[in-house]
Amino acid sequence: MKRHAFEKRTIGVLLGILLVTSQGLLAQEAAHFEVGSRPVRMVFDGEHIWVTNTGGDTVTKLRTRDGTTVGEYPVGKAPAGVAFDGENIWVANRADGTVSKLRAADGSPVGLFEVDSEPFGITHDGTSIWVTQRQSDTVTKLRAADGEIQGRFSVGRVPVGVVFDGENIWVANRDGHTVSWLRATDGTALGTFEVGRTPVGIAFDGENIWVGHVRSNTVMKLRARDGETLGTYPVGDRPRSQIVFDGTCIWLTNSGDGTVSKLRASDGTLVDTLKVGEGPRAIAFDGSTVWVGNTDSDNVTRLDAK
Repeated sequence: MKRHAFEKRTIGVLLGILLVTSQGLLAQEAAHFEVGSRPVRMVFDGEHIWVTNTGGDTVTKLRTRDGTTVGEYPVGKAPAGVAFDGENIWVANRADGTVSKLRAADGSPVGLFEVDSEPFGITHDGTSIWVTQRQSDTVTKLRAADGEIQGRFSVGRVPVGVVFDGENIWVANRDGHTVSWLRATDGTALGTFEVGRTPVGIAFDGENIWVGHVRSNTVMKLRARDGETLGTYPVGDRPRSQIVFDGTCIWLTNSGDGTVSKLRASDGTLVDTLKVGEGPRAIAFDGSTVWVGNTDSDNVTRLDAK
């Protein structure tokens, strides 16, 4: 009897350890971390995740290994898009028509540069910063070294998302239902392509451009060398976020149902749908995990990319 009781207790302890371990792993894969008010965009700098808090006029810097907040730094009004140039963080401040430049090492301000009205999306092409301006239907190119404006170029109606493919710039025009293709060296228009309803998020997977459509609840795959449509794939409700590529799969958030869609980049097959926080709009990949900014929850979720 004593041996039997001992074995039962031992089994119970082992099951308890397994349960705690399992719960710990699950918590680690879907951990949540508080940030500022209404996080809308994020970027990975090689070591940290930076999150723009559009409701608080700040950016939050998180350590990727444990989600610890390293700092929260003031920027302009209603910060939206954020980019990393290898040394500095660039933030598009939608409500005051400026772009903030912060030193990534410590968040100290390096510069504040005026652009056009309602800057939103932002990307880095290796030497220059590109910013979409929603009200003027343009993109502005700034020299990353000093913020000097190198040009302003017309695109479609209400440009939002922007991405660099290694050679050219692609812009998602929300109200024009199109994507603009520009040569990065001089801003020359290379083409305009019709996509789905209300394109916002846009990403490059090494060969193709992916565009998320808020109102049609789909994502489209375009061949980067010529803009040809390769496929359109269903996702969740209102995919109005950034899009990221993890080397194998495409990830995007669905703000209408609080989920993240994971699709195989090779053929658009839906691999998984994961529940996160409320109103997710931001997403980033750090090499092993995916980070999601939940705009209506004022937090971020960390997911295992595997």
